Amino acid sequence: MTVGVKVITKPKRTLAEQVYVPEIAKGLGQTMKRFFKNTLGPDEEKEIATVRYPEEKREYPARFRGIHRLTQRSDGSPRCVACLCCSTACPAQCIHIEPAEYEPEDPRYGYERFPARFVIDELRCIYCGYCVEACPCDAIRMDTGMHMPPSTERHHFMYEKETLLELPGRDGTYLTANPRHEPGDATHPGVDRLKGH
Repeated sequence: MTVGVKVITKPKRTLAEQVYVPEIAKGLGQTMKRFFKNTLGPDEEKEIATVRYPEEKREYPARFRGIHRLTQRSDGSPRCVACLCCSTACPAQCIHIEPAEYEPEDPRYGYERFPARFVIDELRCIYCGYCVEACPCDAIRMDTGMHMPPSTERHHFMYEKETLLELPGRDGTYLTANPRHEPGDATHPGVDRLKGH
């Protein structure tokens, strides 16, 4: 069996097309036309929407992933139980947690831990939202509606636990919409170190 070969001839180009000068001039002409129209022309003919940040700000969509925050319990303590799910799920490895145990007289002793240190390096973060999805306690959220403020210092982007707890959600609250029954609540199922599962 033979294979047929189709020969395609290269299209002929003129000297002007080969040096690209006329095409570059056309492109620059279009660029300059748009530039002067949008900077010096009347407002009703402008084709760009300029936002004069920070005086004017765009409205972010409801699902915008902004700066992280830690949600709080009703007593102001973090909901985080230092399970390390968020730091394990993070592809950028930007979350560092040092877990600690509660004191023996605390009702949560032996039942759960808390983060003695919780740090997020916002410069390394890729804002994928995996940490939010991995958290079983809804302790970490990205619903602040804010983007990172500009800075020239690296340490300004290292968000410690105290900073993360101070950031409110888009609705202005520090709590979460997902209820969680805490030890000592009347609705708590009663699972702790003494009662077991």
